[in-house]
Amino acid sequence: MASGASPVRTGGNVTVEVTTWVTKYVGGDGAGSHTFEEPLHPGDTVGQLLRRFSARFPELHGALWDPAGQHLGEHIEVLVNDAVLGVSHELDSPLKGGERITLLGQFMGGR
Repeated sequence: MASGASPVRTGGNVTVEVTTWVTKYVGGDGAGSHTFEEPLHPGDTVGQLLRRFSARFPELHGALWDPAGQHLGEHIEVLVNDAVLGVSHELDSPLKGGERITLLGQFMGGR
């Protein structure tokens, strides 16, 4: 870095928590939780951060997104700051840094 130059500042980090059976897609055993600190790039939205994160884990990417990669799939719930996506955030909602995104496997019941 040149003398007097400032480092490029990003918006901080976003915590991504992967929990329940979804952990098997990020190196876990399908139980518990794994937490990742993801760097936030200027202008990042929830969707951009999720695409960048899931791209590192091809099986997660395939499970999280529909086959065209445009919309979320049906079996993994996304929470932002403990609220289900669609309540206070959408995929195109900007991130500020400090948010917590949780990927939670949906459970199916039945008899």
